[in-house]
Amino acid sequence: MDERCVLIIEDEQAIVDILKFNFTKEGYKVLEAMDGQTGLELALSENPDLILLDVMLPKMDGFEVCKKIREKSSVPIIMLTAREEEVDKVLGLELGADDYMTKPFSIRELTARVKANLRRTSIDRERSAQENSNSISSGDLTINVERYEVSKHGKVIDITLREFELLKFLAMQPEKIFSRESLLENVWGYEYYGDVRTVDVTVRRLREKIEDDPGMPRYIITKRGVGYYFNKA
Repeated sequence: MDERCVLIIEDEQAIVDILKFNFTKEGYKVLEAMDGQTGLELALSENPDLILLDVMLPKMDGFEVCKKIREKSSVPIIMLTAREEEVDKVLGLELGADDYMTKPFSIRELTARVKANLRRTSIDRERSAQENSNSISSGDLTINVERYEVSKHGKVIDITLREFELLKFLAMQPEKIFSRESLLENVWGYEYYGDVRTVDVTVRRLREKIEDDPGMPRYIITKRGVGYYFNKA
């Protein structure tokens, strides 16, 4: 099995030790950082396969770290937070995190989410490489499934891996309506433990990037009370 690398950015040594023990036992290479600045430097220099990112960190908080990583990388990020406030969870997703878990969390569930994110990333990359058509076009939007690029009017749009996966999944099955739960299972790769705001936040981020008017979307359409679908313009 190829060794996958997990970067833990967490300032509580006890939590780092527990996570490192469990993920090493699962066969992962583990990197660790005790503050946000060091974590950001490792994230950009070591190219880990996944990042576990605490919110409350010295030198640079997790939200800022997440924002800066997203400017350079689409690596999956799972945020770890002791906060219960809805605004903190939504903010993390808005900044590009793929998932979040509230402390205290189950190691077993966290491990399952890490595996699911890594598995989904691998499957999608392999699937994209094998697809006959390299791109999906709709109106002035082009989705290049081989290069993991989305462009509008010929200009490449900055997009995260999770946003790309969601857009591609919907675009490959235009006009078909998917519930939020179905999207979580198919795009995130597991049955999500919690609310479905993850999908709503990701859709909102996507619309801000690909739509002329996010308030009146042309591509990702909401079917009230049901879910979302891709409008083949």
